[in-house]
Amino acid sequence: MVDDRSSTSTHRSLLQRARGRDPDAWERMVALYGPLVLGWCRAWGLRDDDADDVFQEVFQSVAVHLAGFQRDRTGDTFRGWLRTITRNKVNDLFRRREKEPDGVGGSEARNQLAEIAEPPPEEPASAPDPAETELLHRALAMIRAEFEPRTWEAFWQTVVEGRAAADVAADLGMSPGAVRVAKSRVLHRLRTDLGDLLA
Repeated sequence: MVDDRSSTSTHRSLLQRARGRDPDAWERMVALYGPLVLGWCRAWGLRDDDADDVFQEVFQSVAVHLAGFQRDRTGDTFRGWLRTITRNKVNDLFRRREKEPDGVGGSEARNQLAEIAEPPPEEPASAPDPAETELLHRALAMIRAEFEPRTWEAFWQTVVEGRAAADVAADLGMSPGAVRVAKSRVLHRLRTDLGDLLA
């Protein structure tokens, strides 16, 4: 069992660790955000093999430019920056396809080329993204073992189930203040990996 205080206070931000070229941070970042990138690619009409190629290009770009990523303006988020990189790489793929000459191969080849998706339309910023919900669930699964069961239950019941701290405290045999502290510890730890998703 992990001491809750050490699990929340000693973690540096995932982005800070990735900027420092920490291999574990990069592995965690790809595990957390990779499915989100692939989800965007598929939502924008890419086939699996094209989505895999774009995925590689996106994370190569992140590796090159992560040190320069900053939250200069209100609303700047890593997730938004990652989405912009992904959209640019998808658009690059579509531009490359437009420049490719028509292949020789009869009607079957022509039909395959006709099936290439058009560039994705711009989406409203407020559209809910199921891939982001999956990202949050992956992050929660990754950190759950870092907390004692009662701490996790206090967090889950107040944040996910929306119950009042006093009600949760009565059920778990804790004070309402202890429930709020438990909630805060888990949220703090979650923000080290997904800070801007929780904003």
